[in-house]
Amino acid sequence: MGIVITFALGVFLLLGAAVVILAKHKKRIEQLSIAIAFGTMVMLAAIELIPEIFETFHDSGLILAAAFVLAGVVVLKLLDHFIPDHEHVHGHGHSHEHAHDQIQVTEHTEEEPTEGNVIHIGIISAVAIILHNIVEGMAVYSIASESVKIGILVGLGVGLHNIPMGMLVYSTLKEEARGKRFLIMGMAAVSTLFGGILMALISPVLSETVIGCLICLALGMLIYIIFFELLPHLFHCRNRWLSVAGTLLGILIILISSLFE
Repeated sequence: MGIVITFALGVFLLLGAAVVILAKHKKRIEQLSIAIAFGTMVMLAAIELIPEIFETFHDSGLILAAAFVLAGVVVLKLLDHFIPDHEHVHGHGHSHEHAHDQIQVTEHTEEEPTEGNVIHIGIISAVAIILHNIVEGMAVYSIASESVKIGILVGLGVGLHNIPMGMLVYSTLKEEARGKRFLIMGMAAVSTLFGGILMALISPVLSETVIGCLICLALGMLIYIIFFELLPHLFHCRNRWLSVAGTLLGILIILISSLFE
């Protein structure tokens, strides 16, 4: 089941590309998916992963658990350093959006990137996302091997987060040759599956403590996504009601699922 979940994460990435191609209200879809992902990830961390970690690591092991949580944050920070802000790729910074007069707009307007620079950004982003997703696939598979239900819910939260990432990569590669564009998107989409398969191959020789450390790593990754990616985006969205509705829906999904434990 863990392999299926990691495969689905790549499908969400392709859904992001489909949104760029087909959807009329791209920004609303992006905002809603981010808000739902925020709600689900916060609840998963609070009521599923953190209690699981406390159950696995007792008093003497909590320092080790905290170290791996921190490592999860650092790993994503290093990988995301190479992934540009989706807003800045299109030359519309947050400060530009919220300017109140013509002088402020002039001061904060960012230069539109050239076609070559945009393609370069897309390729670098894809490479970073592939590495990011391999680690993510390993972590999600580790969670799914302990609990299929939690694995599915973590997969849902991470998958919704992957929709805007797919939108980012595809939108910056639109001017590339079709074959190269599809190859890069395909590699990004299967990277989480590769991480899941890699974890499946090595998991039989891993101890319960090592699996617990990987779950801590996954929690650190969720914390980074929540506080450094999703929350800042929601703060800058104009449609606050859509953000609130999506967040509440994500919370509701987790609460309802907890009734069937």
